[in-house]
Amino acid sequence: MTTDKDQSMDDQSPAVVFAAKGIDVTPSRDEGVLKVVKNQGEDGDRPMIGDKVAVHYTGKLINGKKFDSSMERKKPFTFSLGKGQVIKGLDIGVSSMQRGEVCMLLCKPAYAYGSAGCPPKIPPNAMLQFEVELLSFQGEVLTDDGGITRRIKVKGEGYNNPNDGSTVHVHLEGRCEERLFDSRDVHFVVGESEDMGVPLGVDRAMEKMQKGECCMLYLKPKYGFGKEGRAQYKIGPNSDLVYEVTLNNFQKAKESWELDQKEKLKLSATAKQKGTQYFKAGRYLQAVVQYQRVVSWLEMEFGVGKEEQQKLQDFLLAAQLNLAMCYLKLREYALVVENCNKVIELDEKNEKALYRRGKARLFRNEFSLAMSDFKLVLQVNPSNRAARDQVSICQRNIREHHEKDKKIYANMFQKFAERDVKAGKGKRRRGEDSGVMNENHQVAIKRRRRSQDHGQDCP
Repeated sequence: MTTDKDQSMDDQSPAVVFAAKGIDVTPSRDEGVLKVVKNQGEDGDRPMIGDKVAVHYTGKLINGKKFDSSMERKKPFTFSLGKGQVIKGLDIGVSSMQRGEVCMLLCKPAYAYGSAGCPPKIPPNAMLQFEVELLSFQGEVLTDDGGITRRIKVKGEGYNNPNDGSTVHVHLEGRCEERLFDSRDVHFVVGESEDMGVPLGVDRAMEKMQKGECCMLYLKPKYGFGKEGRAQYKIGPNSDLVYEVTLNNFQKAKESWELDQKEKLKLSATAKQKGTQYFKAGRYLQAVVQYQRVVSWLEMEFGVGKEEQQKLQDFLLAAQLNLAMCYLKLREYALVVENCNKVIELDEKNEKALYRRGKARLFRNEFSLAMSDFKLVLQVNPSNRAARDQVSICQRNIREHHEKDKKIYANMFQKFAERDVKAGKGKRRRGEDSGVMNENHQVAIKRRRRSQDHGQDCP
């Protein structure tokens, strides 16, 4: 990380360097962390709280004794900024840097390891110096598919977060390609933001936020306004969105364990109805949220009597069947199979579950398994024409698949045969060449012997 022009800086004592050029980067301006830039970084933004950052660093005591270096390990060090994964001085120092920047940091004990130190390498009340290069940084990814990324501008208060069903009061500003299209104060129920024209990505991020937090949310189309876009805001299909969201306040909903069975059934009926509304409107992800609520409330419940138990099971099976249908629409076929399996565990002859599992397996090219499911459907209901048609489709696909396999193997065996023929010809050529060489060799031997016999007769 050190260049020739920085050699003079390295030759000077840290006290001299930081006294002459050090900039206080602590929020309280108590000179707990002083910074000297050695190489300027790229113009642009800086890391935010929660960002995953990658750095190279070398840490030394104030006397110049090295105690750690990622450079020597030849592997960058990564951590989440502002989450307490490193000493306070590094969190503060790195947050002030730009990508590609190299700087020196001087951290007082309160911003390093304090009175405890970090034996055996770092004594108590040690002042530390670091040379740090910021290699890269990126926001916190909130979903497995990378559809929602959060970057925190202002950290919130405490450790309490809204839960599903909470009422949240937020200020939001939505942008598409730098154009501001939405700016307002709004309140909504977590899980139902669509009712207020707020995209799903903002809704899903709420459970990660704290009161007073201000963050940037980067939404892929799936979590924005999807392939339809939003004419109201002049946003076209499949557009990426950026929202700046401030959580001003929230009222938590009861957790599942705080609800009695009657409350759960009442809430389940409402969630099922709302899920159906979202499904009919083509808002499949929003519908999934509602049906998952029902499952979370009821999957561990047991009715007191037979009638009550049947009511619970009917609600649960309906939610899981609806989830399977949503996931079919979303092409999440593994989740279709998973939810259908849960239904079949409780009701092995459930016609809808068998049929939807068969459809998912057909889309996954699992033709034999799919055909087995459709045949089970026909055992339950012989008049199900859709299942009968699907059996025919599976049979046709299996035949086509076998024909393709035959062609592949036929071509493969033909290539092997051709290769063997070529190899045989090569061996014969080598054998012929070897025969000629052996014959020539024998002639040469005979000549040498005659020459030797003739030589013995000479005086």
